[in-house]
Amino acid sequence: MAIVVVFAYLGTMLWSVRLSFSSSRLLPKDDFVGFAQYTRLFETSRWITSLENLAVIAFFFLLICFVLGTLLAIFIDQNVRAESLFRTVFLYPYAMSFVVAGLIWQWILNPDLGIQATMRDLGFPNFVLDWTVNPDKVLYAIILATVWHGSGLVMALILAGLRGIDTQIWSATRIDGIPPWRVYLSIILPMLRPMIITSLVLLSISIVKMYDVVVAMTNGGPGTASEVPAKFIMDNLFERANIGLATAASTVLLITVLLIMVPVLYSQYFRRNGRAS
Repeated sequence: MAIVVVFAYLGTMLWSVRLSFSSSRLLPKDDFVGFAQYTRLFETSRWITSLENLAVIAFFFLLICFVLGTLLAIFIDQNVRAESLFRTVFLYPYAMSFVVAGLIWQWILNPDLGIQATMRDLGFPNFVLDWTVNPDKVLYAIILATVWHGSGLVMALILAGLRGIDTQIWSATRIDGIPPWRVYLSIILPMLRPMIITSLVLLSISIVKMYDVVVAMTNGGPGTASEVPAKFIMDNLFERANIGLATAASTVLLITVLLIMVPVLYSQYFRRNGRAS
């Protein structure tokens, strides 16, 4: 198992980083060009646009998914009727692939087939919902699809944490007359810190590698309005035959993931183990 990890994962990762310092085009080359590919990468407007789009999508996706998922978990935790039905409905989108979720929302937001066409057929000729073809609004269409897909994961993790809270805490807060919203903010959510961090890490990783939902909904368009780094990498790797530039971009994404994961792993494991010892 250790050999598979070393050669299949770390080996290919290091090989990709090595290629990012070469002039590889269609086939890998063994030369060394320093940081030329990285310089060229950050001089490419399409790459800069993809990073800006990723930052916007990540901010709204993480914020809305966390708030919506937490509210759904609190709602289900109130012992509502048909609880299993609500859990299934809210979690079902996460069981789909990003491709399927993207195709569903591409159809819903398609001006010629979806909500806009339906509303105009119902007698509202001026109704406009053209997010997938409007460069200024196309990111909101992708955010909508990804939030629909990912909020169920946050709901499931937070709900599992809520079910583990000691009921004596709620009894004590009722006796003290503390309002429920204050209990959630000051007591419950801090106790759910491991679930919150886990859900945010999983959502962050899905954002960094986002590719299929963008291809399914907009294919990066209109123009490059919804371009994301993963699509930039795949296009340069398979369509433009530019392995050096693609591996340089993938190395930048790898560093981004490490910058997210290392502080989390340090705070969750190493620092905690240090206190325990």
